Amino acid sequence: MGVTGSPTNIHQGTRIRGGIGESTLRPDGILKVTGEFAYSSDMWHEDMLWGHTLRSTAAHAEIVSIDTSEALATSGVHAVLTYDDLPTSVKNYGLEIQDTPVLAHGKVRHHGEPVALVAADHPETARRAAAKIRIDYRELPVITDEASATAPDAILVHEGRSDHHAGHVPHPNIVHRQPIVRGDADAAAARADVIVSGEYVFGMQDQAFLGPESGLAVPAEDGGVDLYVATQWLHSDLRQIAPVLGLPEDKVRMTLSGVGGAFGGREDLSMQIHACLLALRTGKPVKIVYNRFESFFGHVHRHPAKLWYEHGATRDGKLTHMKCRIVLDGGAYASASPAVVGNASSLSVGPYVIDDVDIEAIALYTNNPPCGAMRGFGAVQACFAYEAQMDKLAAELGMDPVEFRQLNAMEQGTLLPTGQVVDSPAPVAELLRRVKARPLPPERQWEVAGEQADVRALPGGLSNTTHGEGVVRGIGYAVGIKNVGFSEGFDDYSTARVRMEIIGGEPVVTVHTAMAEVGQGGVTVHAQIARTELGVAQVTIHPADTQVGSAGSTSASRQTYVTGGAVKHSCEAVREKVLEIGRRKFGTYHPAWATAELLLEDGKVVTDGGEVLADLADVLEDEAVDIELEWRHRPTEAFDLRTGQGNGHVQYSFAAHRAVVEVDTELGLVKVIELACAQDVGKALNPLSVEGQIQGGTTQGLGVAVMEEIIVDPKTAKVRNPSFTDYLIPTILDTPTIPVDVLELADDHAPYGLRGIGEAPTLSSTPAVLAAIRNATGLELNRTPVRPEHLTGT
Repeated sequence: MGVTGSPTNIHQGTRIRGGIGESTLRPDGILKVTGEFAYSSDMWHEDMLWGHTLRSTAAHAEIVSIDTSEALATSGVHAVLTYDDLPTSVKNYGLEIQDTPVLAHGKVRHHGEPVALVAADHPETARRAAAKIRIDYRELPVITDEASATAPDAILVHEGRSDHHAGHVPHPNIVHRQPIVRGDADAAAARADVIVSGEYVFGMQDQAFLGPESGLAVPAEDGGVDLYVATQWLHSDLRQIAPVLGLPEDKVRMTLSGVGGAFGGREDLSMQIHACLLALRTGKPVKIVYNRFESFFGHVHRHPAKLWYEHGATRDGKLTHMKCRIVLDGGAYASASPAVVGNASSLSVGPYVIDDVDIEAIALYTNNPPCGAMRGFGAVQACFAYEAQMDKLAAELGMDPVEFRQLNAMEQGTLLPTGQVVDSPAPVAELLRRVKARPLPPERQWEVAGEQADVRALPGGLSNTTHGEGVVRGIGYAVGIKNVGFSEGFDDYSTARVRMEIIGGEPVVTVHTAMAEVGQGGVTVHAQIARTELGVAQVTIHPADTQVGSAGSTSASRQTYVTGGAVKHSCEAVREKVLEIGRRKFGTYHPAWATAELLLEDGKVVTDGGEVLADLADVLEDEAVDIELEWRHRPTEAFDLRTGQGNGHVQYSFAAHRAVVEVDTELGLVKVIELACAQDVGKALNPLSVEGQIQGGTTQGLGVAVMEEIIVDPKTAKVRNPSFTDYLIPTILDTPTIPVDVLELADDHAPYGLRGIGEAPTLSSTPAVLAAIRNATGLELNRTPVRPEHLTGT
């Protein structure tokens, strides 16, 4: 991994090992690789019951009747709940729009919707009892696409909608609409020498985290409940759970349990309310763990999309205009669809300078599975389309595709189509230069001199379907832009509580946040920040819970920026308080206490010249400094609903990829040999974690390029492949070499100059792979994922 860039605003005093800029090891790493880490599905209570959810077998149907009598009579069953058993008048929840019922009422709107709950003394008893619940459905026509959703006589997925989006959408089956208009795209089109257009289809992707939804709800003596759960946002869950239970938020105490991956799929509630309802009804702890089949129905997916794009350019390669229309399928409930629409529209131009644009993005209500947050949401779908367009334009103009992109690349100071100025480094052209300059991997790697061919290096791999006949190499490039943090005026803040005290004669720091550690390494970075700011080696990370203020969601590449910023902010306040105590105790004896810039280093108070003034143990003695503070990044604003103008995003991140593939053109098999990435991260707080995040995001983009798609029957809206047997994700045999080149160009608005990194590589890896396959085959390939039949015409 190469690292270059400008200096960043790191506090320079500390000499403690394990601070910012070092590749410190993760505190949970050894436990995870040895299998000793406790995930939420591992939790146990000696007298607990097991919960199970009965889900709809129809995608759109009236519920005529529900008979639970046989299930209730089953030995070992303690409770069966339906909609009529919910304890309060609040029976819906949702991230932005409260349109999702806790349990279906009146009708079901998608395949797998929760209808009833069972609590029993054994998980198999609960499943058998649920199977005895008799539900009479009257099936309704299904809404599956834009044509059926917006037809004049279309059935409404949600009758009587009155939410805050209804005023600016043309049909009740549209969740949200965001146009962006700047300049005059039609007039600019008249000046273009070349115009290309294309229609693109992006498949529905699953987050495919390895740890299924799970949690344990324990009823408390005060009438409340303690919930131990794997989630991405404790306080958002709390805000949705408490009203349904009829409890004040302080009686719903939530603690983060071990999370086996997330990628956006845990932003929405799954089993949280259900477990709490069963625990409060039975008076016993209730554990719910989804199996893999149920997990495919228990969380939202990435929005499938249909995208139409038109670009124009002059003969010398300058972009003249862009028009696009993006239709996202949100499925049965809103989830994060409004935010996904905002991202898709505002980032639909890509990292390019185009003055004249006409953009529209919408999200539909349909009877397909609900879709919401997934790594890079909205921006991923758009990047797939605009990068294909860049290759088309370059080909029409006879230009090198990388040079064409560099000619039109944005940079610091560029004005975006939303009217926002990019006011931090935007090294788009440099990232492209770096991936192009990297040496190519050797060709025909499967040929081993004097030995049998290494089939692992061939398309088809260990299936041994080809030995190199008809295999063609292709090379493709792509670059993308992703926003960091929550946008459009959302009050995006985080809270951190930092405590410094003396234990056993040594200074110890405890950091307490509600940040969900979902595998991204936030707990490692928080300890590094505390060591850097407080000069103390011993840092403890308190378990995340709702006994501290909100940390927001572990999503949008925001946690290191926002919760890291909160930890830094609170540490700075603790440092000042410690120095205030020291001045009170020792200042009269040494003038440097009053005049010098004082730092904390190696458990001591020192001047900026290195003179030791006191040990922290002597400063604090029996005192402890405990400070909890909120921290906010600079504000954003909502996009205008007519023009799309507004400073909607707080920060942008950029990544570029070069894909090298080998394709068996006769069998339609693809082997991705290398996916080289270059990315600007502002400041690599933990270089090893940075590399891991980039490689992980790259691999998820590879998956959606060549294998991952949830298949929904267009006639019934039922999911056809809810298992890892039929929904394929990349294994180690599918994962190519992923060399990483990291730039560190500080964003002066961010803590330490850092830039969120987790999502950007997911954008550009997919179109880079598609570009390489097109380069190898000469085919247009305007959909993901690419399947063998798309390459062979069969």
